[in-house]
Amino acid sequence: MSIRVCVCYGQPTNPADFDEHYEKVHIPLAKAVPGLTDYTWGKVSSMDASDPPYFAIASLYFADEASMKSGLRSEEMKAAAADVANFATGGVTMFVQNEESVLS
Repeated sequence: MSIRVCVCYGQPTNPADFDEHYEKVHIPLAKAVPGLTDYTWGKVSSMDASDPPYFAIASLYFADEASMKSGLRSEEMKAAAADVANFATGGVTMFVQNEESVLS
């Protein structure tokens, strides 16, 4: 089991600007958060013809709740959080999820 912070980004005003800033600035900031066991992100697409609810989703994984809480309080997370306003013009929805593999 692990714990995940999920960051869902709304449709940005300028997708190309979002991509450039996210890849060149935000990823290095977020990767520095202590306690991360994994960090993934990707663009979202619909399984039908509708518009997806989000533009992209990032997942920050921690081994346990204590590691997550420590990482979220860190100076590195504060820097990453402060950067969000620089590129996430479509808004952000965040939540925490305890994940458990059902295949193992």
